[in-house]
This record gives sequence, C-alpha cells and structure tokens, in this order.
Amino acid sequence: MFGKIGGILLFIADTYDVIVIGAGHAGCEAALAAARLGVRTLLVTLSLDNIALMPCNPAVGGPGKSHLVKEIDALGGQMGINTDVATIQTRMLNTGKGPAVYSLRAQIDKKLYQAEMTHTLENQDNLDVKQLMVTELIIEGRVVRGIHTELGETYLSRSVILATGTYLRGKVIIGETTYASGPIGQRSAEVLSDSLRRAGIFLMRFKTGTPARVDRRALRTEEMEIQAGDEKGYAFSFLSKRKNRNQVCCWLTFTNEKTHEIIRSNLDRAPMCNGVIEGIGPRYCPSIESKILRFSDKKRHQLFIEPEGLRTEEMYVQGMSTSLPMDVQYEFLKTIPGLEDVKIMRPGYAIEYDCLDPLQLTPTLEVKHIQNLYSAGQSNGTSGYEEAAAQGLIAGINAALKLKGKEPFILTRAEAYIGVLIDDLVTKGTEEPYRMMTSRAEYRLVLRQDNADLRLTEKGRAIGLVNDRRYAAFCCKRKAIEAMIEELSEFPVTPTAKTNERLTAVGSAPLRTGAKAVDLLRRQEMTYTLLHSVFPELSERSAEVAEEVEIMIKYDGYINRQKDQVAKMNRLEQKLIPPDIDYSIIETVSSEGRQKLAKIRPRSLGQASRISGVSPADITALLIYMEQYRREGKGNVSM
Repeated sequence: MFGKIGGILLFIADTYDVIVIGAGHAGCEAALAAARLGVRTLLVTLSLDNIALMPCNPAVGGPGKSHLVKEIDALGGQMGINTDVATIQTRMLNTGKGPAVYSLRAQIDKKLYQAEMTHTLENQDNLDVKQLMVTELIIEGRVVRGIHTELGETYLSRSVILATGTYLRGKVIIGETTYASGPIGQRSAEVLSDSLRRAGIFLMRFKTGTPARVDRRALRTEEMEIQAGDEKGYAFSFLSKRKNRNQVCCWLTFTNEKTHEIIRSNLDRAPMCNGVIEGIGPRYCPSIESKILRFSDKKRHQLFIEPEGLRTEEMYVQGMSTSLPMDVQYEFLKTIPGLEDVKIMRPGYAIEYDCLDPLQLTPTLEVKHIQNLYSAGQSNGTSGYEEAAAQGLIAGINAALKLKGKEPFILTRAEAYIGVLIDDLVTKGTEEPYRMMTSRAEYRLVLRQDNADLRLTEKGRAIGLVNDRRYAAFCCKRKAIEAMIEELSEFPVTPTAKTNERLTAVGSAPLRTGAKAVDLLRRQEMTYTLLHSVFPELSERSAEVAEEVEIMIKYDGYINRQKDQVAKMNRLEQKLIPPDIDYSIIETVSSEGRQKLAKIRPRSLGQASRISGVSPADITALLIYMEQYRREGKGNVSM
C-alpha cells in the first residue's frame, strides 16, 4: 500500500499501535507487555537469530539484579519464567548478611534462553516479529508516527519504543583494530542516531566490554576451586516449583603479579589508555586494565570460569573484560592457574555506542518533548540484562496504557527496585553505564526479592498483565502466609520438661514462662523447620511460605520502622506538580534550583527533592508556591 507522509509518496507496509525497535531484553519485555495488554504490536530486530541475545555473561540475577527479575515476574513479565527454564546452576548470594540483600543468581544456557524467548514472542497474540533495519523515526509536530527502514518500507504506529541496546553506531575495539559492529559481530545501526539527533534528542557515548570465551577442553580445572550450586532449588519465577536445577559447576581462579605485570607493560597498546576508546565505561564492571590501574595495591583479582551452555564448549572468563590486542590476551591468560593451555574461542573486546541522556525522559520512560516515543534499556545509559528488561516492561505497559487513555503506571522508590532504577535515571541522570545495586535502595528491607509478589502482583493484576493462573497461585500463597501467622500467634507453648528438652536439642534456650509459637520463631537461631520438629502439631508449610513468614516475624520491628519512613516519603510523592508550571517566575527558589527544576520537570515534590542542586529550602518555597497556585485556580494540584 502506498500513502503520502509530509507530501512524499511512501510504501506503507503495515500499521500498528506500538512498534518496538530492538529485540534484546528490554525490547522483548516491552513488546510482550504491550501485546498482552491488547494493543497491536510490532517487534523489529536486526536479526531474528539473535532475539534475547546474551552478549556478555551467561547469567541472570545477582545483587540488586535478582530483585528486578523477581519484580518483573510479579508484574507478569517473562524474564523469570524463561530464566528458570534455561538455568543450569543456581546460587543464593549474600546469605551471610540480612534477607534484604539475599540475591539469587543463575547460570544460564544462553541458546536455550534465546530459543524460549523467541518461541514466546512468536506465539504471542497481537504481536508480529520482523527482521528490519530501522533508519529513521517519523515525527510530525512533536509526535512520533512510525518508522522508515533501509529497504524502503514504512511502518506507521501510534507509539514507538526505542530498545536499541548497544547497536547505535556500535564500534568494536580490540587493540589497534576497530570496526563498526554490534555485540558479537552483529550489524550496527549506523544512521538511526542521526534521526534521533534531528528530533532534538541528546545522545551520549558510552562503552562496555566483555572477556574472552575460552575452550573448556583446554582448561586445567583441577587447578581451580570448584564453585558448586545451591541444592535448595530456588527459582526466579513465583510460578516455578523449587527443584535442583544444577547441571554444571563453575570454577574460581585468580590473577597474579605476573598477570598484572604483562597488562601494565602493554597499557600503551590498551585502547582505554591510548585514546582509541572515547566512550565512558562502567564503574562497577571495569575491564581488567582498569582494575590494574585503579587497584594497584591488589595482588590478585578473582575470576569465575562459567559455562555458556550445555551444548557448547565455550566458557566465560568472568572478571576479565578486556580490549587489549590478541597477543596480549593470550599472554596474560596463560599466567592464570588453570588457563596455562588456554585456547580463545572468541576474543575479549570493548564496544562503544550511542545512548540517550535519561534526563530527557519522564518516569513513564516517554521522551519529554516527543509524544508517544519511549526508550528503555541500555539505550538509556544502563548496563545489564535485568535493568534493561525492567525498563522494557515499564515502557511497554505505559505505551499501551496511554493509547487506551488510562493513567500511567509509575512505581515509587518505596514500592520496587524498578522504581529506584527509573527514578535514579530520570531524576539524577547518569554519567556512566548505570548498574542496579542493593545500596541504591533506601528502603531495601521492605523491597526484598522474596516479597516481590506480595508487593506487586495486585498491581500487575490491576494493569491486566497478571493472568488467572498467576493470580490464583499468588492468592493461594498469600492465604497460606496469613494462616501461618495466625496459627503461630495463637499456638500456646508452655515450659514443660519435654518442651525444654526438645528446644535444647535443636540449639535453642529453654522456656521460663509460657509464650506463643510466634515468640519462639523470633529467636535468631530458630527456623520453622526446627520449630515444627519441636511442635509437630504445627501445620506443614511450603518452604516459600515458611521462609517468608520467618523474615516477616524476625524483622517485624525493623520493617515497621521502615514503613513509617516510607509513609513520610509518600506524602511528598503524592504532592504532584502541575506539568505547565513556570519555574523561572518562582523567585523564592534559588537560581540553580529553578534551572534544575525546569530541566527535569519533576512529577512530584518527592522527585523534586531528589534532584541534585535543589535544596530543602527550594522544596519549601516550591510547596508554598504550589499552594498559592492551587488557591488561585491555575491548575489542579494534588496537595
């Protein structure tokens, strides 16, 4: 079909409600969310063979990141479900610390994960998947209207979501060698950046990297430390049953002084040092060159040797990201215990790419000055599969909700790690690839990975993403938790000789006075399994329910104090700022404060209070002005 846009006759291939550009982890979640909410969606990718590609580490989860995956799952997203299918080893990290920072991490069969996600996408109602190279956005009157492709096709749409990852003007760098490319030799999008700039979007230049992949058959694993998985069968999806998913093991080894000496002597050939690399790299996942420079006092750095899957001999050298020349990569790898006979299957490399300054986005991830254009994932300056998927889910939800004329879906910092992630991006921006960590969440005791379903499933149900099966499972678990708490609160225990003998046998102090079972479970050493062995009359409970209730009871005082802090914060979050407010005329706000407020245009006083350069005095002045604004009837202000 042919039609005219801006007076130009074009081949219009099709028309959609939402077009998602990019089928990485952000694009997949965005497309599935939009389609599941009933809007006709198109997902476009440079290669149908690389949907949900994991170009870096073969793993999902870890500190902060596991929380995101659990929240995606609780809201009705896909990442957790597919991760559980593709898992080949699991480990629960940070178990020596409090439950707020417990973090599940899974080694993944990367090809299986891709196959599962591709199958899910191709069988989703309201969703088409196509292999296309997008060259330009169609924007008319500050409203996005669709896309043009390199083959002369035009696809019209009411909304577009950018999920371009590291493909915008991607450039791979290995020593003195550079070439235009996306990750792992994929095509890069060379001209779409120009279209974004013409639309008034400010782009940054970031850099990330990856280690070499080595041949398992050439490794001396007997010289490394075995890293076995947990046998408790933890899962990422609240729909998955616990079972032992461990099919492989990983290994731990270390760099040494000889390794460091080789790297130091070749820094003049390192692209990060000789000016070849221009982009800003990640602080919390640095290259080995950066580690040697920044931590010169350290005698060694740990490396994890991780399988890429069950049907490949490729092994990932976690902690050894590099862009040094190939001869240097071979030289330093051979100094590491277990890698003396190393055979590199894929080289380590750095990749530079364009990304949006996230300060241009609203909390819905919509571009402020272009209606119905959204951005999610590494194209917003983040790093990591989990961060990307979380943003994709939110962008897909909000694109669909806006088209349906419904209120936007915005999670606060007190509701989810997803809320922390997006608020950090759109309020503070980022000057380097952003990585989620538990330390970024000020309310992490109430934002645990274990209770993500209790926090968010009802919200996902209200949106329309949580299906009947998931909601029934959630209601069943919630009912079991309530029943367990009620039973423990009512179950009497008396200090009989038999009771005290049993308590002593499980390593707990004897009772002196009567109590309730809930009081015993508050003891640090007590678990429900032990408690049930002392009082077999108590009901049998699933591991998920028992662990949830244990945390709720043991940390009840701390949790309630944090909930009080949340309530105070929410009062500021609920004070919405009129979108058309003119900050330049509020003379009681400092000059810097007015500039920052005008640039960010915060949604609420809570968001305004987190902007760097906006002082508490500025917030007070803004609050007074908003009250005057409301009384004068200039707009609706939620006070």
